[in-house]
Amino acid sequence: MNSQNNITPDQNEMARYAKALGHPIRIYILNRLSELSCCYSGDLTEELPIAKSTLSQHLKELKSAGLIQGEIQRPRIKYCLNKENWKRAQKLFGSFFNE
Repeated sequence: MNSQNNITPDQNEMARYAKALGHPIRIYILNRLSELSCCYSGDLTEELPIAKSTLSQHLKELKSAGLIQGEIQRPRIKYCLNKENWKRAQKLFGSFFNE
């Protein structure tokens, strides 16, 4: 029996979110965005002791998972939580941990 056939779309979605949450810098970014509504990547660079390229990679991972969204405002990029997907992730993880 192939266990891949038993994986639900919700489980795949939850795994995508979990992967994005798998680094403390990404957790920090999500916490910060939940506090501020939005912020610029340059502001995060000043707060975090990491290279801009490293921050960019973390933002890319969060964006790829759908947890954040970015809006280009030359020469900067403004990032915000993707509220719809953030609520979806909360629901999935809440259901998972409350089972």
